[in-house]
Amino acid sequence: MRRSYYCGEVTAEQIGETVTLMGWVHRRRDHGGLIFVDLRDREGIVQVVFGPEHGSDAYETARRMRSEYVIAVTGQVRRRPPGTENVRLKTGEVEVPAAEAVILNEAKTPVFPLDEERPVGEELRLTYRYLDLRRPSLHRNFRIRHQASQVVRAFFDRHGFIEVETPALTRSTPEGARDYLVPARLYPGQFFALPQSPQLFKQLLMVAGFDRYFQIVRCFRDEDLRAERQPEFTQIDVEMSFVDREDVLVLMEELVATIFREVKGVELDRPFPRMKHEEAVARYGLDKPDMRFEMFLGDLSDLCARTAFRPFADALASGGQVKGITVQGKAEAFSRKIIDDLTEFVKGFGAKGLTPFRMTAGGLQSPVAKFLGPEVLEGLVRRFELGAGDLLLTIGDSPAVVAESLGRLRVKLGLELGLIDETLIRPVWVTDFPLLEYSEEEKRHVAVHHPFTAPMDEHLSLFESAPEKMRAKAYDLVINGHEVGGGSIRNHDRETQQKVFDALGFSPEQARERFGFLLEALEFGTPPHGGIAFGFDRLIMLLTGADSIREVIAFPKTQRAQCLMTGAPAAVDPVQLQELGLRLHVI
Repeated sequence: MRRSYYCGEVTAEQIGETVTLMGWVHRRRDHGGLIFVDLRDREGIVQVVFGPEHGSDAYETARRMRSEYVIAVTGQVRRRPPGTENVRLKTGEVEVPAAEAVILNEAKTPVFPLDEERPVGEELRLTYRYLDLRRPSLHRNFRIRHQASQVVRAFFDRHGFIEVETPALTRSTPEGARDYLVPARLYPGQFFALPQSPQLFKQLLMVAGFDRYFQIVRCFRDEDLRAERQPEFTQIDVEMSFVDREDVLVLMEELVATIFREVKGVELDRPFPRMKHEEAVARYGLDKPDMRFEMFLGDLSDLCARTAFRPFADALASGGQVKGITVQGKAEAFSRKIIDDLTEFVKGFGAKGLTPFRMTAGGLQSPVAKFLGPEVLEGLVRRFELGAGDLLLTIGDSPAVVAESLGRLRVKLGLELGLIDETLIRPVWVTDFPLLEYSEEEKRHVAVHHPFTAPMDEHLSLFESAPEKMRAKAYDLVINGHEVGGGSIRNHDRETQQKVFDALGFSPEQARERFGFLLEALEFGTPPHGGIAFGFDRLIMLLTGADSIREVIAFPKTQRAQCLMTGAPAAVDPVQLQELGLRLHVI
């Protein structure tokens, strides 16, 4: 038997034609004398009818069929009897009476139902991922992923880019997330690293004169996981020569708009809005603002400058801020328990507490009202334009803690209160990031993006006097609160790159040890260049409407970086370690 059609391709056009179909038994219904099987493959489901009058041997075979058996059937397509059509299926007008049938393989009863109606725990799904992937919704996700990758490649080909593969085994250059290390058998005690990104290689391709490079590439980072992170992930990696920031932003906007138009059928408004990093943090609390709803952070530091409320006073005295967000018209919905739960939520981001204010007919009420006085309360009402039923939630702490805590709280409330229109796609470019930030843990400046990002020309004089004030030629693309892409114009001369390394606290020896090959390359005529890397998995998550990138990666890891299906990571044979010259000493 040779398959003539996929199941989902059999429609009214095939009526009268003899077809051979192969797939899985999705459902089996025995009506006593007739057996109905919904036969499924990657293209869809078609109804197959087994009865003695259609084929006695096939009918006897159907009596042995069970869920998820792999079968092949042959029969002549006919129209379903009137009133039995299934309008939800593309194949719902027709059925195939089976003249022949073969069981190609039997199946154990699945450990969970493969229909879409009943929820299944993620741990079980990932343990039996090969069964989970049979679900039509996941097939749809990977079709969209495939389609998007084809759109990306066609777009770059039209615009003169060359796809170049870069090494998967490279040198460890620890700056940012932790590397995954691979011991080198031929060089005992030495290691390769799996690439966190092709950053250095794509810059070297610009030195080599390739001018426009792209790659859909696998990357690896050993970092704490969450819904948007995996230890291995996919980037759309891009680099261009002889460009400035505007050139990159305009062309990448066109790429993203093309992906959403051709894959999702959505036309994005262009140009995308732009927002400086400072404004994003001030108004939204986060440098990846969700633009689908309005709930902005407001500053009340000046109003509380002489307050007797100790948490606010202490925060301001130590150089901090007091800021708040308003929930309009929903104060009554926030019980004491809910406020307590929200307080615990913001404490997870470093905040010491959450102070609520409720606007009532009798005025602004709060457990701390007596410490603030009428003048401050009236100022809050005017500043936040509070009306009856509004709730103001405030935090006093360091600027970083206030921003992150209220920014995360804003997103949480937006989701839980239904303030976000899930049908909207709202991109925004965030620009003018700080070049460096001070790490209390490492007691030195670290790169906000990476060490190869170029500073603004007007800030070159600040390297020694005020490095924390330097801004970078960096940019992130944020869509619906998700950072889907980040890039920058790079340092293309050795002098500036060396100054960045100096500001990061690298000695000349450390810089040569880690990045000597790049520094030397910059002396051989390097063109101005810049680029960007898009999180391909995150883009697909947005295109499919999934709530986690695990839904768009075929074989993902858990949030504990484990593969439940294969049992990875796992111990290895001691002989393998001996060959590598390694001995385990687990701390």
